[in-house]
Amino acid sequence: MKRMGMIFRAKANKALDRAEDPRETLDYSYQKQLELLQKVRRGVADVATSRKRLELQLTQLQQQSSKLEEQGRKALSLGREDLAREALTRRAGVQQQVQDLEVQYQQLQGEEEKLTLASQRLQAKVDAFRTKKETIKAQYSAAQAQTQIAESFSGISEEMGDVGLAIQRAEDKTAQLQARAGAIDELLASGALDDPSGMRKDDIAAELDRMSAGSDVELELARMKAELGGGSAPTPAIEQGNGAAAPQSAPQQNPYQAPQDQRPHEG
Repeated sequence: MKRMGMIFRAKANKALDRAEDPRETLDYSYQKQLELLQKVRRGVADVATSRKRLELQLTQLQQQSSKLEEQGRKALSLGREDLAREALTRRAGVQQQVQDLEVQYQQLQGEEEKLTLASQRLQAKVDAFRTKKETIKAQYSAAQAQTQIAESFSGISEEMGDVGLAIQRAEDKTAQLQARAGAIDELLASGALDDPSGMRKDDIAAELDRMSAGSDVELELARMKAELGGGSAPTPAIEQGNGAAAPQSAPQQNPYQAPQDQRPHEG
């Protein structure tokens, strides 16, 4: 089970490495830092609000203390020592509250200063991280583009590899079709295959046609020579060779000689 777990974690890590984009990771980290900075700023605002509320309470208590002190003096001037004592007693309670609030005010003020300083430091770190993030993203994009260009030129990229395989397959199919066409032409010319259309002739017929075409050229040439020389065109021997031998002309009969009877003699 431990081995299976390790194999699963290794494969999952490899799959994550392939799916991970450093630029997206940097953007996500920057977003998290911005969220943290916003929380610190909200904390500073909350502390400042509490401090301001204490300031208002201190102002009210100080006003109340002054009013009680004035009332005690007035009662004492009128000979009401009891009222003056009551007013001073209340004033002492108010003064105690003022002292407690001043302590809290000092604490909140110190906390506000700390949070403000932390917010400023965090803001500086976030700004520096943003600059570094953009620099790393630009360098990564440039390196990725250079790698893709180099792979394309070298032919080892996946896209160019597919294109190269497609071109190779096309060339192989073209060569195969050309070889097949040449083989069929040779078989038809040798007579091993019959042409059902009747357009292709065998080698003997082709040779006879070639000789006939040559004899026609010779006849035309002889006729042209005879016309230019003013004589009659000689009859080439090839005409006699095309048919039976020309029959010899019959001897002329003497007009003074009696015609012989061609009929056979009867018994």
